[in-house]
Amino acid sequence: MKEKLLEIKKEALGQISSPDADLEQIRIKYLGKKGELTAVLRGMGALSAEERPVVGQLANEVRASIEEAIAARGAELREKELAEQLCREKIDVTMPGNAPKMGHIHPLTKVQRELENIFIGMGFSIVEGPEVEYDYYNFQALNIPPNHPARDTQDTFYITDNILLRSQTSPVQVRAMEKIKPPIRIISPGRVYRSDAMDATHSPLFHQLEGLVVDKGITMGDLKGMLETFAKSLFGDSTRLRFRPHHFPFTEPSAEVDVSCFVCGGKGCRLCKGEGWMEILGAGMVHPFVLSNCGIDPEVYSGFAFGLGIERITMTRYRIDDIRHLYDNDTRFLEQF
Repeated sequence: MKEKLLEIKKEALGQISSPDADLEQIRIKYLGKKGELTAVLRGMGALSAEERPVVGQLANEVRASIEEAIAARGAELREKELAEQLCREKIDVTMPGNAPKMGHIHPLTKVQRELENIFIGMGFSIVEGPEVEYDYYNFQALNIPPNHPARDTQDTFYITDNILLRSQTSPVQVRAMEKIKPPIRIISPGRVYRSDAMDATHSPLFHQLEGLVVDKGITMGDLKGMLETFAKSLFGDSTRLRFRPHHFPFTEPSAEVDVSCFVCGGKGCRLCKGEGWMEILGAGMVHPFVLSNCGIDPEVYSGFAFGLGIERITMTRYRIDDIRHLYDNDTRFLEQF
């Protein structure tokens, strides 16, 4: 039996030291419940009383030798595997990194920020207001009572009879005049909503930027001078303005404002449809009724207001022929900007 134990030890240690040793299988083969060493120990009952202690001690020594060899070999293999992994995964920190692909500013946002910077440079402040608005602020305070024809062109989305999605950013001006004492010089950019069918030039959601100036002695000449400064900053120093009479319930007198085509200089081209002019905004002197509604005495103060569509400016600037391109989130289109 001693010879058998020594043979088991020799075989086990030989297999443990082999390059492709499966240590778990070796442990099961020799030390498991049905292993070879266990089988030898089960036969110790046939030994004499003098042989049992000697064989038992030798069996324990063989077991300990095999266990120690398995543990040592396991540690060696793990260390080797770690070294190989570190070699495979090592990083040269001196090499330039792979920069992630970054997006860029949407053309609508780019134009809105440009417009804001122009007006901030002229002393305007940015004021924002709620997109879910009361009928009073969106219509009534702006001299548009119920059943007024002007509501037809600004048909919007009603939540209740008295609450709606704003159809213009003018309610922000009303709220500002209620809270701020003149002099007032603000712009109010933001989203607006109208119940328009989606096509190449219309969308139920679009963006406006409106401006308001209220102070003593404000005249139409102040409005014209401010808009000329704005137009030249946006389209170039050679830009000219043209005012056409119009009607807005909240301004009197009112005007549509055109700029000379920045491509052809007013001679006529495809962009301006041969007219030499492009409409960009509406403007006028704030109606005395609107000032009174906001607690401002129209006998003391006067003001002007103007509003433009950011989509229109963006489409003109980048020669986009379909407003839907601005909302489709098609990267093939957006990557051009």
